[in-house]
Amino acid sequence: MPLLIVRQDITKMRVDAIVNTTNEEMMGYSGVDLAIHTVAGEGLDAECASLAPLGLGQAKITGGYALPSKYVIHTSGPVWNGGLLGESIILRSCYIESLKLAVKYKCRSVAFPLISSGVYGYPKDQVLKFAVQTITEFLFKNEMTVYICVYDKDSYTFSKRLFDDIKEFIDDEYVDEHGEDHYANCDGKVVEFSSARAVNCNEVPMMASEVPEFIKEKSLKDYVKSMDKSFREMLFDLIDKSGMTDVECYKRANVDKRTFSKIKSNKDYRPSKQTVIAFAISLKLDLDTAQALLATVGFTLSHSSVFDKIILYFILNRNYDIFEINEALFEFDQQLLGC
Repeated sequence: MPLLIVRQDITKMRVDAIVNTTNEEMMGYSGVDLAIHTVAGEGLDAECASLAPLGLGQAKITGGYALPSKYVIHTSGPVWNGGLLGESIILRSCYIESLKLAVKYKCRSVAFPLISSGVYGYPKDQVLKFAVQTITEFLFKNEMTVYICVYDKDSYTFSKRLFDDIKEFIDDEYVDEHGEDHYANCDGKVVEFSSARAVNCNEVPMMASEVPEFIKEKSLKDYVKSMDKSFREMLFDLIDKSGMTDVECYKRANVDKRTFSKIKSNKDYRPSKQTVIAFAISLKLDLDTAQALLATVGFTLSHSSVFDKIILYFILNRNYDIFEINEALFEFDQQLLGC
């Protein structure tokens, strides 16, 4: 773990292996296949010629040559015929056999294109969802970072209904009836703000008169000792209550084993906001509990951030599919969850 969607030319990915959609001859005739052979050079052409033919749904591995990746995993994808000729079975085999080869060659990172979605005609939105599902299932039993390379936004079709719902939610209350020079804060009060800076609910200062007496009476040393639970303490309490194992939790959070080990072994480890939210999604926390977990490391979800409002949309709708959330974040050009 994790699985990440990136907007990148696969020939530029600095990973252990990239996956190439090719044909039986493995000779780089068009699309991603041609681009990979062009960058890799004649050495790849010669090695592929020695390995051909390649059956549908199978995978074979070569060196990367002039590519930044160490290996190229070649797989022969299906031609789309309306989904009536077992295309999904072949497509699944392409992903699984490629991942198995990556494990065999001890690859820690792999980049996939949307297999068969180019000249082979497989619907791009179907390939993306299929790839996410298949790779996720594989990663629950294997430790690896996998990238799905989407070269441009036209490479898949994001759900229009979901897009419209999220867009409406983002726009809702962002600028209220008072116009663009006002913003409704968490208490419903209208406050002024400039176009360069939105109001964050956590930035409202505490007045001296509002400081509790028990804090005034304590020394700084005593006050620090009385702090609430740390992120690590609260996280593991929540994992225990969920009934999940540690492994199930961090994999559902799209977080890699190394990051989880740092959290587990270092009580002062400070994760990113994306990582904390990923655990909140994995644990299916309600909004109050998610905010409490974020607060342990000084974060919050506010209405002044597109990223935050997308997360709020999914939590309030109790939709905890982290890959659907990441697809939405990708659509709105936001950083993805996990690490």
